[in-house]
Amino acid sequence: MKKGRLEVVNTGTLFLDEIGEMSLSLQAKLLRVLQHREFERVGGTHTMKVDVRFLAATNRNLEEAMKTGGFRPDLFHRVNVVSITLPPLREHREDIPLLAMYYAAVYSDKCKRHVDGVAPEARTLLMNYDWPGNVRELENAIERAVVLGLGKTIVAEDLPETLLENKTVASTGSKYHETITALKQQLIVEAVQRSGGKIIDAAKLLGLHPKYLHRLVRTLDIRRLIGLDADT
Repeated sequence: MKKGRLEVVNTGTLFLDEIGEMSLSLQAKLLRVLQHREFERVGGTHTMKVDVRFLAATNRNLEEAMKTGGFRPDLFHRVNVVSITLPPLREHREDIPLLAMYYAAVYSDKCKRHVDGVAPEARTLLMNYDWPGNVRELENAIERAVVLGLGKTIVAEDLPETLLENKTVASTGSKYHETITALKQQLIVEAVQRSGGKIIDAAKLLGLHPKYLHRLVRTLDIRRLIGLDADT
């Protein structure tokens, strides 16, 4: 006989993630468990008692969901005993560099690829992005950078395009980053021209891996300047 979650966790704690996505029929069943600490197995006829502590999380506004009929008011008042609001990542940006370094270490170990850290320009992009997906999105961005990166340091071009498209930079550093970007564009265009339009030869002149140069060309938006089609 396979035990359900409630039986397995009896006398322990059950975490209900994204409780705001729960169907109304399941909400009614959960309310019974919370109120009376009892349930019946699927297909069973005997009532079973449980002693369980419940923790629930959601990214939805449950008070608004109640108004639209998406969440039961009686369940809301039953689960809302102690409420803790976690601020989004953009409201505690001082944690971003530490989290980025942590995930860089985690995924460099998983991928068996040595990564020293995050370059200053990439760190600026991380700090100035709003992170609508919060920590999960940051983790995904760093994992991608470790997997696709070619150097020992995570650079701006290793990050997802959503970050590269975000042009918001600190006013104290905007001129610096604009100058660096313009210099990169100039060096690449000159190298491609000297190599007769051949990316592989241009990469050798610049001392870069061809794949990395392709990524730079795309992120710096200079495909047409060097004679490549926009979809290349």
